[in-house]
Amino acid sequence: MDASNKPDGWLTPCAIENGMRIIGGKWKGTILWHLKDGPVRFNALARMLPGASKKMITQRLKELEDAGLLVRTVISTKPFAVSYEITDEGRSTLHILDALKDWAEARGL
Repeated sequence: MDASNKPDGWLTPCAIENGMRIIGGKWKGTILWHLKDGPVRFNALARMLPGASKKMITQRLKELEDAGLLVRTVISTKPFAVSYEITDEGRSTLHILDALKDWAEARGL
């Protein structure tokens, strides 16, 4: 079957895949979850993610910031300190993450 015979939307990624590209990367959901109660400094966040390297955390934070799900604020330059805070757009993902958490816990994952 060539593309002209495919149903409408076949060549377009589905909404679930598009959403997973934004919040589905390793550590992204956990980062958003840790920011739900207020701003968190980078080093505090790194301590909350003991299995993640600082390089990986930095990369994921940048991706989430680029997607508009969190904001980065430089608190001071000497010593250098950065804080991250979830945006309203990021907060809109929390019900999805909460449902995923419940689903995983119900299955003992």
